[in-house]
Amino acid sequence: MSQDEELLFESLRLELRRGSLILAVLASLRREQYGYSLRVALGEAGIEMEESTLYPLLRRLESQGLLDSEWREEDRRKKRFYRLSGRGEAMLARLATEWRGLSASLEKML
Repeated sequence: MSQDEELLFESLRLELRRGSLILAVLASLRREQYGYSLRVALGEAGIEMEESTLYPLLRRLESQGLLDSEWREEDRRKKRFYRLSGRGEAMLARLATEWRGLSASLEKML
């Protein structure tokens, strides 16, 4: 495959992943976690995410009212713990329904 094909594939792959990362983060934060533990949990589920992607996403989701966070000390270090807000739980339910419908439709096409 040519380098142009690889660059195009990588660009389209990243675009495809972008929306699914939001869903994965919201779903993972039904249980409270701090940033690093969330990143590890996502990785264990097969969803690798760079810190430079995760932390801005967490801040954006919090500013949209979908997450609550709080600073706490654990193991003598301050960590910011995140969890879904009530609004986030409702939005996750709606997005999951949308995802399942879209996924089923695409599966039929593929």
